[in-house]
Amino acid sequence: MPLTQPRLHAVSEAEATASRLGLVHRPRRNRKTDWARRLVREATLTVDDLIWPIFVMNGQATRTAIPSMPGVERLTVDEAVRAAEMAAKLKIPALAIFPYIDPSRRDPTGSEALNDNNLVCQTLRAIKAEIPNLGLITDVALDPFTSHGHDGLLEDGRILNDETVELLVRQALVQAEAGADVIAPSDMMDGRVGAIRAGLDANGFEDVQIMSYAAKYASAFYGPFRDAIGTAKTLSGDKRTYQMDPGNGLEAIREAALDVEEGADMLMVKPGLPYLDIVWRLKETFGLPTFAYQVSGEYAMIEGAIRNGWVDGDRIVPESLLAFKRAGADGILTYFAPRVAQALAERG
Repeated sequence: MPLTQPRLHAVSEAEATASRLGLVHRPRRNRKTDWARRLVREATLTVDDLIWPIFVMNGQATRTAIPSMPGVERLTVDEAVRAAEMAAKLKIPALAIFPYIDPSRRDPTGSEALNDNNLVCQTLRAIKAEIPNLGLITDVALDPFTSHGHDGLLEDGRILNDETVELLVRQALVQAEAGADVIAPSDMMDGRVGAIRAGLDANGFEDVQIMSYAAKYASAFYGPFRDAIGTAKTLSGDKRTYQMDPGNGLEAIREAALDVEEGADMLMVKPGLPYLDIVWRLKETFGLPTFAYQVSGEYAMIEGAIRNGWVDGDRIVPESLLAFKRAGADGILTYFAPRVAQALAERG
C-alpha cells in the first residue's frame, strides 16, 4: 500500500508570526474552554463560605427597610426565624445577629446588653427552638445599647478599657446562655478575648467559640450599618482611640497575635475588600480560620451600582466574594449571602 502523504498546508502570516515568537509557555491554553478554566481554578466560592448578617428589632410580623442598604431590612424576632429557615434551606452555615435597640432602652452604661431577655437573647432562643443546627454568631460590644453609641463605657470623653471588658464578659455569658454558638467581640478593647474565654470556661461554656474581630479598622465604610442599628445620630465623637488606624498593617498582626494567645478560635478582618492584604497577612501568619466582613458600605456601593444598571450584579457579587477566598479567607460575612446561596443552588 502506498504510504500516506503528510497533509501540507500553506503557512499563514499569523502562524508565521507565532512561530517567530518561539513561545514554549502559553498561559492561554489553560483558559481556552470552560472545563479547562474550572479544572485549574485556584479559589472557588461555595455556600459553605457564607455567613449572613441580619438585623433584628422589637415588634411582631414586621420588616423595616434600611434606606442606606437597599434590599436589607430590620426583622422582628418572628421574621428572623423565617430568615433562619430560609438560610437553613439554602444551606448557609450561620447567621450573625445585630440588634436595633429601642432608644428608650439605651443608657450610658449599655445595661440592656446584660439583660438575659434582651432582643438578642430572644432572637437566639427563638431560632434555636426552630432550627437548632443553624450556627448563630453574636456581636459582643456595647454600641447598640449605649446612649452615646460607643462600644465601651465613656467617662469624660475617654473609653474605659478594663471596666468595659468586665461588662463584655457578662454580655457574652447571657448570649451563650441563650444559645449563641460563636461569640464575636467587635469592641476592640485590649484583653477582651482572654477575659471572655476565661468567663465562658468558668461557667461551663467551654465549647462556645470565639471569633475575634482581630483587625477592626476605624473605617468610613460602616455608615449604613450605624443607620441599621440606630447609632448614626447618637454617636458622640469617633472610635479612633480603640479601632485601628487604616494606615497600619503590621499592627494587625500584633493585635491578632494577642487574640490568638488569649484563646481566639477564629480571626476576622473588618472591613473586607479594602483590607484584603490584612486577610492575607493574618492567614499566612497564624493559619487560624480567618474571616472577612464585607461591611455595609461595601454592600451599599455594589448594590447601588447594580440598581442603577452600572454593573452586572450576577457577575460582580460573586467576583467580590471570590476576592476574599483568593486572599485566604475561610468565610465571608456578607449581606449578599442569600442571593449568592440561591444562585449557587440553581447552578447545582
